[in-house]
Amino acid sequence: MRFFMQLSYEDSGVSIARGEEFVSKIKKKVQSTYSHHVHAGVGGFACLYKISDDRFLSAGTDGVGTKVLLAQKFDDHSSIGIDLVAMCVNDILCTGALPMFFMDYIACSSLDIERSSSIIDGIVEGCLQSGCVLIGGETAEMPGLYKSNEYDLAGFAVGEVQANNLLDGSKVREGDYIVSIPSSGAHSNGFSLLRKIFKNDEQRLKSLLKPTRIYINDLKDILSNTELSGLAHITGGGIHNISRINSNFSYQIDSWPDINGSSYQEHCGDIFSALSSNGSISREEQFSTFNMGVGMVAISKEPEQLLSIPGSMVIGRVISGSGRVIF
Repeated sequence: MRFFMQLSYEDSGVSIARGEEFVSKIKKKVQSTYSHHVHAGVGGFACLYKISDDRFLSAGTDGVGTKVLLAQKFDDHSSIGIDLVAMCVNDILCTGALPMFFMDYIACSSLDIERSSSIIDGIVEGCLQSGCVLIGGETAEMPGLYKSNEYDLAGFAVGEVQANNLLDGSKVREGDYIVSIPSSGAHSNGFSLLRKIFKNDEQRLKSLLKPTRIYINDLKDILSNTELSGLAHITGGGIHNISRINSNFSYQIDSWPDINGSSYQEHCGDIFSALSSNGSISREEQFSTFNMGVGMVAISKEPEQLLSIPGSMVIGRVISGSGRVIF
């Protein structure tokens, strides 16, 4: 009989707990800069800044993590810009906001014009998909900090939401339905662990460059529906992101899409069935690190409109509690 140690995200060098500890440590320092305009700051999916009695700006920033190493490995930079936009605009969508504009930051050892142009092509495509303008950006050459051919990306998105459409967790009620919306695969999270698990499978690694799904067109008409009470972008932390909607409730998950089913694999491919059958990572670790086929979760007391989105399904209900996701 052969025994082996199962891997965790921390084994790959990433500690979600350490990240949470850091946020907790800096929270008071950050809040010391706040004015009465700040409606929601550090700790949410995106930040909310009140600009009038009935209007808020929503802002978010993110990168693509070590997925960028796969783009470099395979010299394929065509879709990494879509990922960058998606990670930012999907976050501000969780406040009920639609993105207005986007800015990018590209850091590298030395500027490769063709490669950088390909990255920008992806960013432009992501902005077109999400209905926002690429208003500007910054490129920084830093030889000595980055090795030859290395680069990293960051993005910044700003959107607007009317007060009556604001999603800040206050609309959540016990008994609301929890609805899953499919991902397009691993999106842009957990890649340090994915690269470790599939390090000997070049074809699998290359398939992971599939871009992150942008949910703006799926949800923009639903945002004005007052029955929508919350959205959670399922990124790092996996299923536990749901509790970030409102930690004064808990979230009972009763079912999950069949990641082995052909209809679901049309959306997200077979990465999660491959991950589950690999055996090197526990089920608990899978659901606390990856989106496992669900890129966005919506909360509503009347889910019919959400269920018109292809592949969506009711996976549970909001219950009384204190911020737990019970699966």
